[in-house]
Amino acid sequence: MLDYDLHCHSNVSDGTLTPAEIVARAAERGVKVLGLTDHDDIAGLAEAAQAAAQYGIELVNGVEISVTWRKHTVHIVGLHIDPKCPELVEGLRGIRSGRMHRAELMAESLARCGIGGTLEGAYRHVQNPEMIGRTHFARHLVESGQCKDVRSVFNRYLVHGKPGYVPHEWANLKDAVSWIRAAGGIAVLAHPGRYMVGRCSMGKSTLHELLEEFVAAGGKGIEVVSGSHTPPQYAEFARYAQEFGLLCSCGSDFHGPQESYRDLGRLPDFPLECRPVWTEWETAAA
Repeated sequence: MLDYDLHCHSNVSDGTLTPAEIVARAAERGVKVLGLTDHDDIAGLAEAAQAAAQYGIELVNGVEISVTWRKHTVHIVGLHIDPKCPELVEGLRGIRSGRMHRAELMAESLARCGIGGTLEGAYRHVQNPEMIGRTHFARHLVESGQCKDVRSVFNRYLVHGKPGYVPHEWANLKDAVSWIRAAGGIAVLAHPGRYMVGRCSMGKSTLHELLEEFVAAGGKGIEVVSGSHTPPQYAEFARYAQEFGLLCSCGSDFHGPQESYRDLGRLPDFPLECRPVWTEWETAAA
């Protein structure tokens, strides 16, 4: 099992636990190096750092940036970032400013199909109002008895082609990578396996084009071991890493108990040919 987990979320974005609780859970489950990567926000990093010092684990400052690439929404994780970097701070602020308007449109769309009161309900599940998103709507719809669990809500209401889905223009790929690089961080393509399923999935040729543009923009890594990947996909994305000269990253994408594919500290080892992303900062520190 890997003792690194470089992708997880607190209630600063759409997780259910506080940053300190995330760190405590990771420590209890044997994680030695943890990356907190909230969506489009870095407000939880200071609290997480205090908890990491208490529990004796290494915290990697991180973020997960929402990106629109062609018709697809993709996510770019930034690792070992400086959270005070002006370019990064301003870029993330711009992304967050669009979330509340999208939430209003989602609520209007759901109301048209007979489900009212979802905006108020979603906000009851939000710790940080700037970060309201689909997961908060999903939790409300579970709470109100519309579906049995968050995953069912997404499948029924919140993905492309369903009544609660609202398209949104996120950050540009080049901009997102440039903010991460300006902050001294390493840009990693998050959970690529997720972009190859669903109604708007990418084919392999499109994924190749995404990776070509990502590398050209300065991207350095790809998540090989992810909470949403299957064992055959570990090997598949390890091959992509070799083909494009990318470092290999890993992360549970943990959002909370009962809501995640994998818990913190429960990631299998990389395929043998992988060069882990942490060799980049460990070499620099040597």
